[in-house]
Amino acid sequence: MPESASASEIFVLSDGTGETGTSAVRAVMLQFTNPWRLRVFGQVRTEAEAQRLMTQAAEARALVVFSLVNKNVADAVLRHAKKRSVPTVDLLGPLISNVAIHLKGEPRQQPGLLHGFSDDYFRRVEAVEFAVRHDDGANLRSLFEADLVLTGVSRTSKTPLSMYLAQRGYKTGNVPLVPGVEPPRELLELDPRKVFGLVIEPSVLLTVRQARVRALGAAPHSAYADADAIAQEVRRARRLFRSRGWRSLDVSGRAVEENASRILELYEPLLPGL
Repeated sequence: MPESASASEIFVLSDGTGETGTSAVRAVMLQFTNPWRLRVFGQVRTEAEAQRLMTQAAEARALVVFSLVNKNVADAVLRHAKKRSVPTVDLLGPLISNVAIHLKGEPRQQPGLLHGFSDDYFRRVEAVEFAVRHDDGANLRSLFEADLVLTGVSRTSKTPLSMYLAQRGYKTGNVPLVPGVEPPRELLELDPRKVFGLVIEPSVLLTVRQARVRALGAAPHSAYADADAIAQEVRRARRLFRSRGWRSLDVSGRAVEENASRILELYEPLLPGL
């Protein structure tokens, strides 16, 4: 997430986890280059909490995005926001009202239904645990259990992308490609339809690795951050992906959410029943 000392603040208020509002804000902010900072407040279920957070938002000069199904709490947000001149966006209120009119029914106004302890919830928990156990080439013997496997050279966002996909409920492992070392047999034996090779422009990767080297205080002239060595690594990775029939994804300059969406667009048509 872009941040700086002068970043604009966006508050997300939710009566659940805040995932709905967070996803919406991140999707919108991909369209802007302005610096911004996100703060998420979950389990907002009383009018007193709404008032307190509107005071805090006014002090921070924040935009408030909220997804609250309880009408009294949502009304409290709007009321106190108006008093303090806090700009707000109600994600669910207008939609709930229109659906109620269309269905000629009354909403339950019960918070937390979306992220209750459903089968989907436990599936996502299992997927996250799998991603943690199979990060960076660990536990290769059980890699075949993955729904998706990401591979690529160092610093191609394998870990954050794996964790994001896991949060969507996909058991995802990732395996690094190391210069001078053959890819592990367990990776090569996988169904090629579940493997995605991550590629990146060498110039972009050079910048990323140079920053990494500086952060670690390592020798600045190592092959890890050498332009020619990086170009060779990327070429070798592309050849491997083509030879194995793995689909590749260029992650250069793209957000994790965008890359995950593209992978799922390619993967989901292959799922049984789709």
